Amino acid sequence: MGLLQTTLTAIYPPRCLGCGDMVDSDFGLCGACWGKTTFVGGTMCDSCSAPLPGSKQDEVVYCDDCLRAPKPWKHGRAALIYTGMGRKLVLQLKHGDRQEIAKSAAGWMRPSVVEVAPENALIAPVPLHWMRLVKRRYNQSALIAAHLSSMTGLEHCPDLLERQRRTPSLDGKTKGERADILNGAIWVSARRRHRILNRPVILVDDVMTTGATLASCTEACRAAGATEVCVAVLARVAKDA
Repeated sequence: MGLLQTTLTAIYPPRCLGCGDMVDSDFGLCGACWGKTTFVGGTMCDSCSAPLPGSKQDEVVYCDDCLRAPKPWKHGRAALIYTGMGRKLVLQLKHGDRQEIAKSAAGWMRPSVVEVAPENALIAPVPLHWMRLVKRRYNQSALIAAHLSSMTGLEHCPDLLERQRRTPSLDGKTKGERADILNGAIWVSARRRHRILNRPVILVDDVMTTGATLASCTEACRAAGATEVCVAVLARVAKDA
């Protein structure tokens, strides 16, 4: 196996996920692309991971938006800011058929998921409507969720949630418009309801903008009997991004 791996590495050397240059290991970024990637760190909102001023503290803090309109989930974590290389990676994973990015995404998300996830939490992806799934051929959030499950040891239920009503693109919509579009569009599958009864859930998505989709999923899980819900995303849109 070692010889085979060495041979494959010689034929197909590891490439940077961002620019394609050679790197030391698979599913990584070169120094230049790493420098263009803004990782979430330091002081951040406990609900949406928005960067906040000041040094990191043990106390829980919230951004102004989440203080004015609290999110329905308990904790929210993001690995990247949706700008620069972070935005490029999300778009390539979502629309560019770059499914290999999901493994690195899960690796970057893993530390914050472990931080907030109870040991019996169930990982579930934000769902796509079946027509969109047929067109895209894969759900990028489900790919990330599967890798997160493998990396954390937490159980995974890829079809926990269903999006039975096809909704239009949320790009460019206001927070209120997004909420109206998603109202009643997502619910827990009747076949999977027993898996979250009296159990915490970790919802996984690729990007958080206003949080309307994640809020709809959270409300569906809580209505079906989940004890608490946390959310984890690859990237979140920052106000100044």
